[in-house]
Amino acid sequence: MSSEVLLEEFEVLESIYPDELSKLSERHIKICVEPDEIPDGEGTIKLVLHFEYGDAYPDTLPELSLTIEDGEIDDDETSRLVDGMRKAGEENIGMAMTFTIVSHLRDELTSLVRERLERRKREEAEKERKLLEEEEVRTRGTPVTRESFLEWKARFDKEVVKKKTREEEENLKALSPKEREEYKRLSHRPTGEYMYTQCGRQLFERNKSLDAEDSILEEGAISVDASQYERTRPHEEEEEDRVHFSDSD
Repeated sequence: MSSEVLLEEFEVLESIYPDELSKLSERHIKICVEPDEIPDGEGTIKLVLHFEYGDAYPDTLPELSLTIEDGEIDDDETSRLVDGMRKAGEENIGMAMTFTIVSHLRDELTSLVRERLERRKREEAEKERKLLEEEEVRTRGTPVTRESFLEWKARFDKEVVKKKTREEEENLKALSPKEREEYKRLSHRPTGEYMYTQCGRQLFERNKSLDAEDSILEEGAISVDASQYERTRPHEEEEEDRVHFSDSD
């Protein structure tokens, strides 16, 4: 291709991309490319597309390369974009193809940004779904099976024993050595005797004034000989002294 034909294409491209195109040499240009639109909340992507034209252009593809000026793009996305541009160029072999390739890249960047937005929405929806499921499981509880109940029962019994032992140890600490020995001795008695003793002890502790009251009563009491008040019936004594006669006598 003659330089004059390539210069004519450059003139057209400069009129279309007045701010985006930079001419680096007679056969090397670069054009900044951005998506047609950026959805709210999405960061922009700005790429620089390099064209290096060979002598056989437009019967052969120009050398294409991408550099990132703003935003992020991974290797897989870069390969996808380059492959797409080459395919678009091959479909226009024999014709000026620079504008077609740039337009294809802009469309692909727009699609890429939309895909990122949709992917992020799906990820957020999936995250929210998992949180709802976890909350539902937490509020609903775990279904009880025989095995899970036995496991829970074993843990529960163990905790009860530990709690009881801990409480007994705390109670023993508050007792004197003598009371502690008495407590240990009573704790090995039959339940009925132990409970009777404990109840008596509690009754005594609640009525500490009982002995004092008894002593007061004893000081003011009068001793009475009950024998002095034995009742005898005079007519019974008289009957003993009488002589009884019967008709037979």
